[in-house]
Amino acid sequence: VQLQASGGGSVQAGGSLGLSCAASGRTFRYVMGWFRQAPGKEREFVAGISSYSGSIYYADSVKGQFTISRDNAKNTVYLQMNSLKPEDTAVYYCAASVGGRLRVELREVNDYDYWGQGTQVTVSS
Repeated sequence: VQLQASGGGSVQAGGSLGLSCAASGRTFRYVMGWFRQAPGKEREFVAGISSYSGSIYYADSVKGQFTISRDNAKNTVYLQMNSLKPEDTAVYYCAASVGGRLRVELREVNDYDYWGQGTQVTVSS
């Protein structure tokens, strides 16, 4: 499985951006997630979505601000980001988990098996 993230860019605080992550293979059975990594910081969980969108969960820092969704027919997962803040500035990564984890919510880097290359999001004040 190869993941290709796109849609990053520069925006002023309060603006919106939409990210997409297209998979090369069939990913409808996989849990998909978005992570981000700011300069000098560890990669952190942003949002996750189960295979048929039955379970959707977010980091507390983005709850109510970001929306994750997926289109299994297109093998694509999305992240809509609204009311962006300078602290949202980071490289955003999409990831896929093939399963086998006992937890319902996959929030750790080690929960995911495949990663996209990342797309830069810069929010200016």
